[in-house]
Amino acid sequence: MADTQVLIFDPDAQWYSETLAQQCPGYGFLPAVTVEDALKVAADAEILCGLAPFIPVEMIQAMPKLKWVQALTTGVDHLLHMPELSTDVVITNTRGMHGPQMSELAVLMMLSLARQFPAMLANQETSTWKQWPQPLLQGKTVCIVGLGVIAEALAARCNPFGLRVTGVSDGRSAVEGFARIFKRSQIKEAAAEADFVVVIVPYGPETHHIIKADVLKAMKQSAYLINIARGGCVDQDAVTTALNSGEIAGAGLDVFNTEPLPETSPLWSAPNLIITPHIGGMSDCYAQQAQPIVADNLNAYVKGGAAALKNVIERPS
Repeated sequence: MADTQVLIFDPDAQWYSETLAQQCPGYGFLPAVTVEDALKVAADAEILCGLAPFIPVEMIQAMPKLKWVQALTTGVDHLLHMPELSTDVVITNTRGMHGPQMSELAVLMMLSLARQFPAMLANQETSTWKQWPQPLLQGKTVCIVGLGVIAEALAARCNPFGLRVTGVSDGRSAVEGFARIFKRSQIKEAAAEADFVVVIVPYGPETHHIIKADVLKAMKQSAYLINIARGGCVDQDAVTTALNSGEIAGAGLDVFNTEPLPETSPLWSAPNLIITPHIGGMSDCYAQQAQPIVADNLNAYVKGGAAALKNVIERPS
C-alpha cells in the first residue's frame, strides 16, 4: 500500500473516511465501527483516529506500525495511562471544538438552578400549580475558573444575558468579554463576589480540588457552583457538605471522581443539585465539529510529519 493507512474507529467511521478521502490526499482510510472490525485491519495502520476513552488496549497492541493517535476528544487520560502505548507515539486531541456544547450546558445549568426548574418539573408530575419569583441572569456575576477556548465561548454567550463575567487564571491577565481576571491565589475573592462559579479548568496536580471547602465557604449563600471540567477539580465531599448545610444555594455537576457516579454516592440525595452524566462535550453534530480538525492535522502530517501537528499532548518520556 503506497498511501499511509489511517484506521478510523468510530460509529461515524464511514462518514469520516469518505469526507477525509476527498480532502486529504496521500492516505488510505480503514473505517471500523466495532473493535472486531478494527482488529482485522489494525496491523496495516500508521495512524489511529478515534474517541480516546473507547480505544482498547488490544487495538493498540495490534498496531505495530502506529506512529500517531488522533483523539476525537479533548481528554486523553485513558491513553496517557496505557503502558502498552509507546511514548514514541504522538497523541493529538481536538482541543477547541467543544466550546458551543460545553457553554450551552453551563447556561442551561445556570438558568435551571436559578429558576428552580427541577422543582417545576416535579410539580408537573403531580399536577401542582405553584408560582415563585423567577430570578434573572441579567445583572448577576459569573466567575469562570480556567480561561481557555471553552471559557471564551461561554463568556461570549453570557454577555448577551447581561451577566458580568470574571475569570480565574494564572496564565492570562486580560481576555475580551471578561470584566476582571483574578489570579488563582485570589480564587476565594473571586468566588465571594460571584453568583455563579463555573469550573472549566484543565485537570492536573495544580488544579486538583481547586474548588474545596474554603472556596465554597467564601461563596455567597445565594450562589451556585457548576463543574463541567473534571471531577477531580472539585472536592465532592465538600460540595455535599455545602449543599446539605445550605452554605451555597445549589450546584450543577457534569463530572465526577468515579464515573458512572456510584448509586451509593451521597450526591444523589443532596438538595438543590443537578446531576448530568458527563454529557458536556457531546453534541448532535460531533463528527462535523471534529472532522475539520482531523483533516487539518492529516494534511499537516503528510507535509511535515509529527512536527507539523497541532494540539500535541506532551507525554512523559
